[in-house]
Amino acid sequence: MTEAGSLKLGVLAWNQFTDWPSLRDAGVRADELGYDSLWTWDHLYPIVGDPNGPMLEGYTTLAAWAALTKRITLGLMVGANTFRNPAIVAKMVTTLDHISNGRAYLGIGGAWFETEHTAFGIPFGSSPGERLNWFDEAVELIRGMLHEEETSARGRYYHAENVRNVPPPVQRHLPILIGGSGERKTLATVARYADAWNTGGGLERVEQKDAVLRRWCEEVGRDESEIERTLQGGSPVIRETLEEAKRAGQAIADHNGWPDHRGPFGTPETIAESLLPQVELGFHHVYFDLPAPYDRETLERLASEVKPLLERAIAKPTA
Repeated sequence: MTEAGSLKLGVLAWNQFTDWPSLRDAGVRADELGYDSLWTWDHLYPIVGDPNGPMLEGYTTLAAWAALTKRITLGLMVGANTFRNPAIVAKMVTTLDHISNGRAYLGIGGAWFETEHTAFGIPFGSSPGERLNWFDEAVELIRGMLHEEETSARGRYYHAENVRNVPPPVQRHLPILIGGSGERKTLATVARYADAWNTGGGLERVEQKDAVLRRWCEEVGRDESEIERTLQGGSPVIRETLEEAKRAGQAIADHNGWPDHRGPFGTPETIAESLLPQVELGFHHVYFDLPAPYDRETLERLASEVKPLLERAIAKPTA
């Protein structure tokens, strides 16, 4: 969890349109630069650009990174609940926690990309609502496996019975991070079971979703301050001029097969300024998307220049 007044910086290295040596080195470099968290996607087909391109699997990537890094936390942003039995997911992330000596996050969401489900023959459900019902039961089971001596599934969708997770995680409380902002179901699941919640967007949207989460916490009797807020900070490209940044961004877009790069683009100061309102709201764990080919200058300057700017801003005393 993030202490009040502190800031955590993360990087999500895209596992599409890349090879293992490049993805490996991006994760190791993030650890060397002092990033707090390292993430990758849980998809089987690329989700940006041509879905027929190359894609590496998420959990095996995390396990390899765990053996190669020293201090950075590791997780999926976020795991697709539909891909795996949730009891097995709890076992997998526990093993990841042992490999990494207590650096695992369990990131999970309801799943959304129908194309990969159809191609791989994975049940997708009849609607988002049905998948979110599966998801709510799955997270309850996972939480029980991570934090209790034995637990059982609620029973409508999953059927684990008195299941034990031995050995338990290295961490006393391995955090569950939920990604998604659906106000009727997803944020209710966050309020009941999550240790961290991920969302993104502009200040107005983030404020609205945060307010809904607070209402759900009040309804279920949860202290909302127990839930770490994480923010998707875009896929920035940092250079000395806007023109340079946009040129570098277009090269990244070309590599991934989409028309243009979404950015943001600019200097460390402009990137920090764009994030400051959400950080001041309480989203003190910010991560950035890093597409292949991994932009080393941006990776380094986010850690060395953007993070100190945001840290200084939230450390200022309020009137």
